[in-house]
Parts: sequence; C-alpha cells; structure tokens
Amino acid sequence: MEKIMAVYDVDAGYAQKFADVVNQREKIPFTVIPFTSLETLKEYGQGHSIEILLVSGAVPRDRIEGISARTVVVLAEGEIVPAEENYPRVYKYQSADSVIREVMSYYCEKPQSMFVAVGKRARVMGIYSPVSRCLKTSLALTMGQQLARDGKVLYISFEAFAGFTRLIDSGCRGDLSDILYFFRQDNFGIMRLKTMVYSWKDMDYIPPVRYPEDLEQLTGEEAGNLLESLASECGYEYVIADLGQTLCNIVPVLERCDVVYMPVKEDCVSAARLEEFDEYLQVSGQEKLRERIQRVKLPYHSSFGRKDTYLEQLLWGELGDYVRRLLKGMPPK
Repeated sequence: MEKIMAVYDVDAGYAQKFADVVNQREKIPFTVIPFTSLETLKEYGQGHSIEILLVSGAVPRDRIEGISARTVVVLAEGEIVPAEENYPRVYKYQSADSVIREVMSYYCEKPQSMFVAVGKRARVMGIYSPVSRCLKTSLALTMGQQLARDGKVLYISFEAFAGFTRLIDSGCRGDLSDILYFFRQDNFGIMRLKTMVYSWKDMDYIPPVRYPEDLEQLTGEEAGNLLESLASECGYEYVIADLGQTLCNIVPVLERCDVVYMPVKEDCVSAARLEEFDEYLQVSGQEKLRERIQRVKLPYHSSFGRKDTYLEQLLWGELGDYVRRLLKGMPPK
C-alpha cells in the first residue's frame, strides 16, 4: 500500500521543490505530494490516507485540526513556538535530507505497523581480513562508491575507530550505536533506519559507533542478524560491510555475506595470520566459508594525497581501476 507524505507551505514553490527532491532520491518509502491550497489538501484527505503531513508554521492551528494524518509536523522558519503548540517542528531552511531525517524520527515515535521495503534481498558484500594495514577500508569505500554509481548502496562499518565521518567532515546525530540499541529492542525497520542514514555522493552510509565498547559488546550473531535485516528489509541493492577485528566471533557475520573480499599481503607475519585463520575455519567446521571468500592483493598507493579528496582519489586512482575489474568478475548471486 502506498504511503503518502503531504506537504503544504504558504510558499507553493517550496512544497513543489521539496517533493521533487525527495521523490527523486528515493530516500524514504513514501510518495511526497505537494499541495498549493488547504482546500485541495482537505479534499484529498477525505478520500486518501495521509501518513505524514508537513505544514507551514504560518497556517493557523485550527485549520490543521480538520485534516486527518497519522503524524503532523510543522515546517518552521525560526519563529517563537507558542506555549500551546501540540505538533513537533522542523526548521524548513535546511537540506531535504535533514528535514526528512527529523520528520522520520518523529514518525517513528508513534505506534505503527512494521514496514518492509518491497524488492529483492540486497547482495551483502563483506570486506574482512585478519591481516593489518592491508587497505581493507579503502577497498570497502572504493567498492561502495563504484556500485553506488548504478545502484542503491548502504555502507556500514564495524570498525571501532572507522575514521570515515572524519574523512568526509560530517556531523551526524545518529549512528550505529543507536541502531544497535533499537535492533536489540526489536524496534528497528526501514523507517527507523532512515532517521540515521546519511549520504556521501551517491552512497548511503550508517555513521560508525561513537564508542568502541558498543562493538565489544556486540556478538557475531547479533551483527549477522543486523546485516540480514538491512539486506532483506531496507530496499538496497548492495550492503557493503567493512568488518573489523573488534567483533569477537566473525563466522556468523561472514555467513550472512554473499561474498567476502579478503585483502592479503605477502610478508611473513601476514602469511602466518592467514594460515591461522584457515586453521580456525577447519577446526570450527566452517571450511565451506572458503567458497565465498575471495583473496585479493590490492595495488598500494605511492601517494595518499589530501584528506579532503581522499575518497575521490580512491575511486579514480589505481585502486578504483582494480575494483572495477574485480566487480566485472563478480560471481552471480
């Protein structure tokens, strides 16, 4: 069933532009419909179910009461909030993504039926290695950027100190720590996810945990179940999982991956760690996992360049060329 987000603002141009941006980006499982008059909005509401109504702060409250909507959010311009205000407010002059993120957080506070995105299960691509300093995260970020050029990609890092948000200089209100909390409370779904997903270029991502303790307390089974939920319920084509060594049991996570790319190195210490990993799979009865693990020897950079352009350098440099060749040989799902 189609879910409707209705938008009415005294500035008709704002409502139309907002609807165009949100509908094109497919960031939420709603169809956003702009309205140029309250009369038209009320008439529409009589014959249709409105899940969310975004309405201008300039509209008198008594005129809103007659419109049936599950959640009403006021588009504010910075005015003083009346003491009797009953509706949550968001500042309208910010990015559409920021508006939607705040609106969805209010929407998720109300009881509602669980919503699952319709579509195929996403292909889960794990990036993992027992070897240190092997460009694992660089590979994950490059692969995410490349796949996002043609499909819907979600990047998630299970590293204690991922560094990703510092590379893109973003300030985030929600992160993986919050998602883990809601997931454990059985209060997680696509609606909740959309309040904590951010975008860099064409790639969506979940900001990493704030504190490493949140990952230390995470079991491999929980991490694997979260990956499966993201892949099955949230409407992405690819989920890129950057898997760190903080996870105490990696096997349940690898089992949820359709393919695992394992960067390797040829020095003695790295070779010894790979041998120990293979032995672990054997003694734990998980030798079948080897079939989905692709060991890759990545091209190393001679120069890493500037921090603020590092991600673009990954995509268009030697590593990007390597990833494009690698993905062309990606095994069928």
